[in-house]
Amino acid sequence: HPVESGGGLVQAGGSLSISCGSSEHIFVDYSMGWFRQPPGKEREFVAAIDQIGNRKWYADSAKGRFTISRGNNKNTVHLQMNSLRPDDTAIYYCVLPYKSQALSEYDRWGQGTQVTVSS
Repeated sequence: HPVESGGGLVQAGGSLSISCGSSEHIFVDYSMGWFRQPPGKEREFVAAIDQIGNRKWYADSAKGRFTISRGNNKNTVHLQMNSLRPDDTAIYYCVLPYKSQALSEYDRWGQGTQVTVSS
């Protein structure tokens, strides 16, 4: 399973970039995505990207503020988060392969990376 990294504490209005990847070459053949779980709430879809980085999908809450991209070797996926708000506070999880926005599609999750936005 790919490993998430890059989380941290940031003030509202700030930016943060998180990443997910591995040295395994198999990742280049799959769509990848991000979900998040805010404290006390259900896990939810954030963004996804296809195998070559041409098609991207975003939750309404992420549109215009977050940008998903793949690394040059296609083995990593990044989520650049701008204009962060306190309600973006969550544990962010990477999924591979990305199938759909439905949580029922996934039965394996990594440890995630914590993003905390202070007001």
